[in-house]
Amino acid sequence: MLLPGVLYFLIFRYAPMWGLVIAFQNYMPFLGIAKSEWVGFAHFHALFTSPDFWMLLRNTMILAAYNIFLFFPLPIIIALMLNEVRHEVYKKIVVSLIYVPHFLSWVIVVSFFYFFFSIQNGIVNEILQSLGFQKVHFLDSARWFRPMITLEIIWKETGWGTIIFMAALAGVNPQLYEAARMDGANRWRQLYHITLPSIRSTIIILLILRLGSFLDSGFEQIYLMLNTLNREVGEVFDTYVYTVGILGGQFGFSTAVDMFKSVVGLLLVLITNRLAKKFGEEGIY
Repeated sequence: MLLPGVLYFLIFRYAPMWGLVIAFQNYMPFLGIAKSEWVGFAHFHALFTSPDFWMLLRNTMILAAYNIFLFFPLPIIIALMLNEVRHEVYKKIVVSLIYVPHFLSWVIVVSFFYFFFSIQNGIVNEILQSLGFQKVHFLDSARWFRPMITLEIIWKETGWGTIIFMAALAGVNPQLYEAARMDGANRWRQLYHITLPSIRSTIIILLILRLGSFLDSGFEQIYLMLNTLNREVGEVFDTYVYTVGILGGQFGFSTAVDMFKSVVGLLLVLITNRLAKKFGEEGIY
């Protein structure tokens, strides 16, 4: 049963790591890896001295911070709220409705948001105008770009994250709640002293894993939302790799950019895992 999963990681995760060597080469597709010129850390030097580097780092880190502080807690909160619902049919209906968007592609999700928030005939703007307010450039404004990106992620992925925490809550021993009620603990006390400590390890593990992809803003979603008016705040490493690597043909440079992201993610995982162990948690290894 392990074989398909092991093969997947070997073929699609570990084997492609050989290609990272082109980050240190002036890679030419017709020459291949073996014959391309070796340039050492020249691509990394070009990245760190590029006038776009700090803009890319700023935009990527701000979007990542939005995801950590605004999106990450929501599945936990919703899971805790649903855990207090005693009507099982209602709970299953709510869970089913909120995780369905996870299975939609980003093209469909962004299309929905264009339908609702477009300046021309968008439902939200039509409602605002009917109430006497001015229409808002949600999709064409640098000011609204980051909130809209975060809102899309929340709508699409919150339900899926909720399922993970609901599964963790299902493993809490019911006898703990019975003992707490016998001692006079109300629902808030039970939540604070039993429920949260029981899922704390799951929260920490998922937080560590999310920090591993801290600089991964997601290419498809960002690319679909970018335009000339919001590019200054919306261009991130993922779209930059596509621009310079695929469109510009700078395969070695774009690989160096992606390798930089991976190294930062690895360092964050190592640091946060060490901190988790220092505070008595299990961590991921």
